Amino acid sequence: MDVKALHAAMDAARAKEGLSWRQLAKEIGVSASTISRMANGLKPDVTAFAAMTTWLRMPAESFYVDPMRSDAEEPELVASLVPLLRARRDLTENDVAYLEEVIAAAARRFRSEREGQEG
Repeated sequence: MDVKALHAAMDAARAKEGLSWRQLAKEIGVSASTISRMANGLKPDVTAFAAMTTWLRMPAESFYVDPMRSDAEEPELVASLVPLLRARRDLTENDVAYLEEVIAAAARRFRSEREGQEG
């Protein structure tokens, strides 16, 4: 699980909603200490993880980490932006899904270009 990406997504959504971390924890139904531990890189339990992704309206898979992937930065970028996109009233779910794909593709291209310049 990409705890950093999950925490960033929750932070973006929390700020959008104008909630404190304690208010967010209460609204999600988890302890404030669970969220605090996540800020330090510790994973939440399965129940808390499910509650968080449900509150974010994001699939849990968005925060899974494939140990074989070399693009570890991508989930953080996409996960950070998706809650902001979903919060917009002028975007449909299809619009958000399309933008997720575009952002992910752009991130992969930028990473590939950087790697080409370094190598």
